[in-house]
Amino acid sequence: MPKKKYTKRQKGRMRGYAKRGYKLKFGNYGLQSIDKAKYITEKQIEAARVAGTRYMKREGHLYINIYPDKPITKKPQEVRMGKGKGNVEYNVAVVKPGRIIFEICGVSENIAKEALRLCSQKLPIKTKYIVYNDYFN
Repeated sequence: MPKKKYTKRQKGRMRGYAKRGYKLKFGNYGLQSIDKAKYITEKQIEAARVAGTRYMKREGHLYINIYPDKPITKKPQEVRMGKGKGNVEYNVAVVKPGRIIFEICGVSENIAKEALRLCSQKLPIKTKYIVYNDYFN
């Protein structure tokens, strides 16, 4: 029996495309990731949400389809090696290509397009604007 090759993969790999969350569920317009898999922090999600809702002036509804459920730890500066794992610094959401990040309903297409554009500027990944009718007609 051949020896099993062990590799260092403690942080996990983020390969491939989104296996779920790639269709619009709640809104008519959405923001879909097209960049390779990356982490989006909770602060970036909140900044994007604020930018989108401010532009919509509280009309319609903005849905957030990702949740930062992966904790990222970090050790303090100038600490010696060892002594266990560091404290949780922040949480991230793993976003793969094809994943819907935000959805909007209840506003016109022009307002939704601009609101999602403002949302995408706050995120560290490339995104594209999608419409519900493009998929199902």
